[in-house]
Amino acid sequence: MLSQVTGLSRHFTEDTLRAYLLARSTRAGNGCLIVRGYGGRRGGYQKLAGRAWAHIAAYVVFVGGYDPTLEVRHDCGAPDCIEPTHLRQLSHADNCRERTQRPRCRNGHDRETDPATGRYRRVCRTCNRLAQQRWRERQAAEVAAARAAYGRTPC
Repeated sequence: MLSQVTGLSRHFTEDTLRAYLLARSTRAGNGCLIVRGYGGRRGGYQKLAGRAWAHIAAYVVFVGGYDPTLEVRHDCGAPDCIEPTHLRQLSHADNCRERTQRPRCRNGHDRETDPATGRYRRVCRTCNRLAQQRWRERQAAEVAAARAAYGRTPC
């Protein structure tokens, strides 16, 4: 069964893969089992155990009956969740049909509706505003450090 998972290291057995996934995951307050894969990005699909997607490896180990022609879908909407009750297999067409826009961004802010299209905006304005504010603070600190290095006092 593990041989059907694309990118999975061949050194794993079902027991070692199960232990590996559980060691790299933490339980969230909403019931999701969040896995920490390669890289520092939270909220995206995670790769681990070779170059395999964590949610697919978790489906094979915890649920079983994996069909490589179908896609593994997260019912909870968290792409880095490996909770077995949140995963199920669908065809690509069914997966696209069930995909909806989420009313909240990944940081929990309510998303605004675009008046031109009537759909949710792609970018959360609150997250964008906070990111710009952090960038301006970093730039001001760099300018202050550069002025201090040249012996100039701030204006």
